[in-house]
Amino acid sequence: MNHDSYPDTYIRGILNTVKPIAMVGASEKQNRPSYFAFKYLLQRGYNMIPVNPGHAGQSMLGRPFYERLADVPEPIDMVDIFRASRYALAIVEEALALHPRPQVIWMQLGVRNDEAAALAEANGMKVVMNRCPKIEYGRLSSEIGWMGVNTRTISSKKALATGGIQRLSLNRTSAPGGATEAAAAAERTQLKAQGASS
Repeated sequence: MNHDSYPDTYIRGILNTVKPIAMVGASEKQNRPSYFAFKYLLQRGYNMIPVNPGHAGQSMLGRPFYERLADVPEPIDMVDIFRASRYALAIVEEALALHPRPQVIWMQLGVRNDEAAALAEANGMKVVMNRCPKIEYGRLSSEIGWMGVNTRTISSKKALATGGIQRLSLNRTSAPGGATEAAAAAERTQLKAQGASS
């Protein structure tokens, strides 16, 4: 995998399939980027799990903090690393000890550790580095397009709402990547619904 550039289909595939996400380095301080990302993803239906040894025993947005990944009492689909790059390898090693193993290691903006990525990929995990799932979700669902940001996501069709204002579907077409299977399935569902209503 080229970690300098990810196809939209790769990012979209991850965001469409993961549900429980353990955020290592989450902070309950409302002015921290991890808080914003955690809250945003929680509001979009992801099962967010905060992991931070400094906050164990406390909670964040109603979710209990865990000291380490091994303490999380449920399977984790994705580990979102909100720690400095030098800690990523140890976090990947901790994730590899879990049963079942997470499917994805995601390193936040500014976090890149090629050794950690190689170890995760050698053990069958997908890896994303130096990206934010909050930003990627907003870009691929066209939510950040409402603020004038060029998302490279184009469509003449209204996005499928998934639960209220600014909770759009990821099943959109991207300019460089073309339609995805998820987008095609969403279009088939929409056409069936239109056929049933006419």
